[in-house]
Amino acid sequence: MKLNTLKPAKGSVKNRKRIGRGTGSGKGGTSTRGHKGAKSRSGYHKKIGHEGGQMPLYRRVPKFGFNKPDKKEFKPLNLDTLEKLLNDNPVAVVDTDLLIKNGLISKKDRVKVLSRGEFNHKAEIKAHAFSEKAKQKIEKAGGIVTVIQ
Repeated sequence: MKLNTLKPAKGSVKNRKRIGRGTGSGKGGTSTRGHKGAKSRSGYHKKIGHEGGQMPLYRRVPKFGFNKPDKKEFKPLNLDTLEKLLNDNPVAVVDTDLLIKNGLISKKDRVKVLSRGEFNHKAEIKAHAFSEKAKQKIEKAGGIVTVIQ
């Protein structure tokens, strides 16, 4: 085998379609574009969402809803998760730094404590928001609820 005898595998290389090279080629005349109309012209470009004159989908579907630009989104954190965290490493204060360190929230998350599960620790819980039931359960167990901004 020599470099000058190498060839691609049979059938793997095809010749390109030579359009617009005379009627004898079978691809002359209209150059495979059909007769007349926008698609036969040079420079044709269909606009995104165009459906050929039919009312496009984005105009058929009604508008609804509103996105409040200054909406505060909270990451939910249930009492059973806090209970498990305090069982694993008992501390007096549970704040966002401890939650970040344990992988429960990320750095920019705002936390809302929710009431699922039991809570039996005398700990100060610092979070951005609390549900009413969660606040009652923490205070019933002897803990302190602190809302941070």
